[in-house]
Formats: sequence, C-alpha cells, structure tokens
Amino acid sequence: MRRREFITLLGGTVVAWPLAARAQQTGIPVIGFLNPTTPEALAEPMRGLRQGLKDAGFVEGENLTIEYRWADNQAERLQAMATELVRRRVSLSVATGGGQAPLAAKAATTALPIVFNTADDPVSLGLVASLAQPGGNATGVSILATELTAKRLELLHALAPNAIRIAVLINPGEPASDVALRELEAAGGAIGLQTRILRTSTDREIDAAFASFVHERPDALFVAGSGLFLSRRVQLSLLAAFHRVPTIFSLRELAEAGGLMSYGASLRVAYRQVGVYAGRILKGEKPTDLPVVQASKFELVINAQTARMLGLTVPSTLLSVADEVIE
Repeated sequence: MRRREFITLLGGTVVAWPLAARAQQTGIPVIGFLNPTTPEALAEPMRGLRQGLKDAGFVEGENLTIEYRWADNQAERLQAMATELVRRRVSLSVATGGGQAPLAAKAATTALPIVFNTADDPVSLGLVASLAQPGGNATGVSILATELTAKRLELLHALAPNAIRIAVLINPGEPASDVALRELEAAGGAIGLQTRILRTSTDREIDAAFASFVHERPDALFVAGSGLFLSRRVQLSLLAAFHRVPTIFSLRELAEAGGLMSYGASLRVAYRQVGVYAGRILKGEKPTDLPVVQASKFELVINAQTARMLGLTVPSTLLSVADEVIE
C-alpha cells in the first residue's frame, strides 16, 4: 500500500470512529438518544432536554456527548438502532416519543440504564414494575396522553357543540392505540357522539384519511397522540383547515402550527425532567431508585384565528380556562 493511500485510509478511519468510543477515551459520559421521529419535530422539546441536563451539571459538547438515532417516522428501524447504541457502550439510553422507542430500548438491554418519556402507561407497557418503584433498569416521565381522552372529547364538544360524528385519527403503531380506542369509544358514547376510526401510520395514509372526508365528512376530528402526528403537524393543520373540520390535538405544538385546539402536557417540561433524571443517573443514582414522574400540569391552547376561519365562536368558559389563546 502506498503511503498516500495509507494516510487516506487512516483519515477515513478516524472520521468513522464512533463518538462514543472517542468520548470514552477522554472519560466523557455518552448518552444514546433514541426517537421515532425527526430532529425538526422535536426542536423545542430538545431544548428542554438540554436544559435538564444542564441543571444536573452536564453540557453537550463540554462534559457530555450525545449519540442521536432518529428513525424518521420509520418505527421498524428502532430496534436495530437501540441495539446499536448498546453495542456502542453508551453510558445510558434516553428513549422518547411514545411507547415504541422505550420498548425497543428495553428489549435491547436489561443492564444499561434507560430514561424514557412516554404518552402511554409505562406499567402496562412493561417498562417498569410500578411508578413508585420501577424495579429495573428504566425510569422516566409519563405525560398521561391516553388518560386525557375523555377530557379532550369534552373540550372539543364544548367548542363545537353541534358536532356528533367524530372522526378519530390514530396511529396503530403506537403500543397503547387499542387502549386509546376503547377509552375514545366509551367517552364518546357517554356524551352521545359517534366515532369513526381512521388508522394512519404514513403520510399517504394521512392524505387518504382526509380525502375520505369528501364522501363522509365528519363534524369534528380527534387526533390521538403520536410522534408521527407531531412530525406532520403542519400537514394535519392545513388539511383540517382545508376541509373546515374542527380538530383537537394532544400537544400545543399542533395548535401553534394552525390546529384549532390542544390539551395535554408540555413536551418541553417533560423532556427537561428526562434530562434531569439522565444527569442524576450519570452521577451515580440508579433507575430503580427514581420513581416515574407523572405530568401534573396540562395546557389548553386555543387558536382563535383558526376558530374564526372555521366560523366558530369560542365560549367564554373556554377562554377563561385556556392557558394560551393564539390570536
């Protein structure tokens, strides 16, 4: 091998050398980050994660390295990514974005600490033994998205009282989708609503679901929590506006993108708590000693501009309890 070829090969090897390996050589801890969506979808929540890490004394690029694995809304890639992070010998895994990533991380290792953020019940998913005593290698934050189903339907009905036929957009890939459907049907039946379930796990299926409104137009739309829907928030808000369908979402980011209203926990707050827990574990605490944190504050966000466009008058009772009204 000629000298120039050797130097080129060596340079390529250095560039390809994993961040985890380089960080380990310098004694800097490495977090493996796993999420089913995209960096763009989580720009604001990730600021919360970094703030939580900073609160715990860790700053990315200074005394901490993060190896990111984004599945780009292809959930089938998560398991291989989770396994790869374990092989990289990261210090701990942070798995967020619904139940898919935490489950993949849990399946990849029983030893590596895991800090998760999920909208599903972590006990039902098998991530922890109980909220107070996780009992294994995982702990984290639950934002209780499924438990808020009845409240969201109630809020949607308050803003659109004449809406009887409710279309429900749900991602069947989410582990707790069946639970969410049962709660939706029970809550809807209790107040006399008729629900039609639209299962969507790709952009094309989202388009097809809205295209069906031409022939079977619903009175309103309920969009269940999903990382996919967060990633496609502009697409969803534009389609809902085009079809003039009052819609409620689970996260404020979708109302900010033009959706009518949202009710749920703050992702930024949840991700900040994930960062704090990750920092505490890096300092020596064990996941089994850190109880799962449940969201305690939920935000009602109403997009008044969208309401006017849809010809809806927001009741004063909703305006008085809204955390934010977007004008």
